[in-house]
Order: sequence, then structure tokens, then C-alpha cells
Amino acid sequence: MKFSNMIIPTTKETPNDAVLVSHILLLRAGFIQSIGSGLYNFLPLGKITLDKVRAVVKEELDKAGCQEVHLPIVTPITLWEETGRADKFGKELLRFKDRHENSFVLSPTNEEAMVNLVRQTVKSYKQLPVNVYQINWKFRDEVRPRFGLMRGREFLMKDAYSFHASTEDMIREFDLMEETYKKIFSRLGLEFRVVEADSGAIGGSGSKEFMILADSGEDTIMVCDSCDFGANVEVISEEATECPKCGGNLSKTKGIEVGHIFQLGTVYSEPMKAEFLNENQKLEPFVMGTYGIGVSRLLAAIIEQNHDENGCIWTKESTPFHVDIIIAKAKDERQMEAATTLYNELKSKGIDVLMDDRADKKTGFGVKIKDFELIGMPYALVIGNDIEEGKVELISRKGLIKEELKLEFVVETLMERLA
Repeated sequence: MKFSNMIIPTTKETPNDAVLVSHILLLRAGFIQSIGSGLYNFLPLGKITLDKVRAVVKEELDKAGCQEVHLPIVTPITLWEETGRADKFGKELLRFKDRHENSFVLSPTNEEAMVNLVRQTVKSYKQLPVNVYQINWKFRDEVRPRFGLMRGREFLMKDAYSFHASTEDMIREFDLMEETYKKIFSRLGLEFRVVEADSGAIGGSGSKEFMILADSGEDTIMVCDSCDFGANVEVISEEATECPKCGGNLSKTKGIEVGHIFQLGTVYSEPMKAEFLNENQKLEPFVMGTYGIGVSRLLAAIIEQNHDENGCIWTKESTPFHVDIIIAKAKDERQMEAATTLYNELKSKGIDVLMDDRADKKTGFGVKIKDFELIGMPYALVIGNDIEEGKVELISRKGLIKEELKLEFVVETLMERLA
């Protein structure tokens, strides 16, 4: 893609209402655009990045045997009334009526709707277990939306729901989802902890949260220095000093919740009469688990953990482009020719490339470098006067390390670095 053909409205100014680094940088780098309290447009860079993160989530879930579906964002309130959550959920549940005076909600989560789907299609223990998921937009009417994508009113969420004939099998799937989540967050290049958590409004007998470690996190968690134990302060006291798992030392840190998995049991299936025929041809309620990931929130979490004073630093799996080809003088025929050849070669190797071909008077070499640093792609290739000697400059965004490369080794070098 050519920079001159894209909508990338970078800016030097810090937005007035932005506090978190991720909120500031995603706005300044032209990934998102605010259109109201807690509501954001995803501009081309933001949409590319969101799709890449979504793809990682989907690939790992599919490998684990989950099946993707798509439910309406609008849900009849009658489903919520079956479980009693229409009254319990409070004002975050946005309710409305259609022209026929039928009541609906904009879904903030989809336990009821997914139970309704399965109770209509799965009738026998022979069809179990099943794990169905969607990656869909949700809406919660937050009383005080803040921190950009971290706590908006509309957000992209992966919600999965598993249905089982026994508690033992549900726990097996719960453990599988924990391992699947670890693969997802590891692929995205994130430092995280799995912590014991409170089940809150979702319900059930046990749950675990996945916390991205960041000083800006809203959640306080206790972590062990000797093992992988972690727990939020709703489960273990902030005064605790000894790890209950291994006896190691506990310390307090901050985290951003990006995933949560629950052992639901029959909390939803019993009141909704979602039942299957067991081996003895008797009706039993499904034993359930539910598993959520804040997909759009992950964009903010990645930047909270990966940035410097100059801008974003995207990880390999999340970056909108792997390489930014910067043409120092776009009107120089030799530089443009060399850049175009590299652009086509890298694309043919499956590397995502942005070519900064801007040639207007306001966009000099310095502006292009600043935009590269702000947007945060892993590498920049600078095509300048040294191209006459068959040389280019490679800049690694992390650490802004510069090195000189011969033109013939550029593609091979980048393929090795991005492998």
C-alpha cells in the first residue's frame, strides 16, 4: 500500500481528553477517531491491526476445535428475562423498542442468546461436547467511558460458550481454553499472567482472568516471584506475602484484563430449560463454560506495553505493516525505482509493506521518519542518496537501531528478521 493513497491523519498534538498512552498514540498515529463518548471509528491502520489481532484469536480457537458462529447484536429482552439478568444487569444494558413495541437490548454479552442457539440444535449427549464462539461487536452503556479502546461503550469481543454432559468434561474444556488463551497472547508478543478471579455478574463456580502487565492497568494483582501464580485482590489479600501455590514471595502489580474464562455449570441452562437427552434417555441441563477476550481492547493493551516517547511499537503479529519503505526524495527517479522494486519483491514474499511515497512540500524526510516512529511498524527501509552505491538504511523501530544494508541482501535480511 502507498502512504499517499491511505487515510493516515497523523498529528503532533495530544488530544485533550486522552490520558492513557495507548489512547493518545492511537489517536495521534491515525488508527482511531473519536465520534462520541466511548465511540470510535477504526481508520485504515486501525482496521488492518484489528483484523490481524482478530485473525490470531480465530486461528487458535479453530485449532482448539471451536466453531465460529455469528449472532445478531440486537437480542430480544425475553431471553434476558428467562435468566433474570434483565433486572440484574442495570443501566449498562441499553434497552429499546421497535415499531411494534417489542423490547430488545444491544448485547453486552451473549450467554442467553448462545444458550438459545444450542437448545434449539443440540438434543443428545452424542452431540456433546460443543464449543461455539463469535467475534462480534458489543455495547455497554458505561456510566463513564474513558481510556479510549480500554473502556469504550462499543467494543469488539470474542465470546465462546461450551456445552457438556458433565462437570468433568467442562473442566477439561476450561483447561484447554486456558492453554489456548496463553497461545493467543504469546503469539501477540504480550507479557501476561493468568490470575484467579471472582466470577462477578457472569456467575459460575470458578474463573480466571488474563492480565497484561502494565503500570497503567486498572486492576491490582498479586503475583509470585517463584512460579506462575497470580490472583486479583478480590481473591487474595493485598497484605498476603506468601504464595499459596509454592510458598514463594508475593508482590503487587498492575494489570489490564484482556480475557476471562468461567466455569458456569448450569447457571444459565437450568433457568432457560436448555437440556439434552443423556445415555439413559433422561433430560439433563447442559453443563457450561464461557470464555471472553476483548479483541479491540487488545490493541490498546499492546501499546500500553510496547511504546516509547516517539510512538507505538507494534509486535510482529499485530503490526499493520511489517516494513515502511521511506523514500527520502520521492521525485528522484532512481530512489523511486529502487523503492518500487523492493516494495514488489517484499510483497511477493508475503511481507506487508507500506511505501511512503509522499512528495508534497510539507512532507519532507523528517516528517516521514517521525510518522514511522509514531505509527510503530517493526522496520523502516530508507531509500536515499546511498542508493547510487547500492545501499539502503534499515531502522529497527524497537530501540531505533540503524544499520546499512546492501540492496541485494534487503529481502533476505527482512525475511530472516520477520520469520
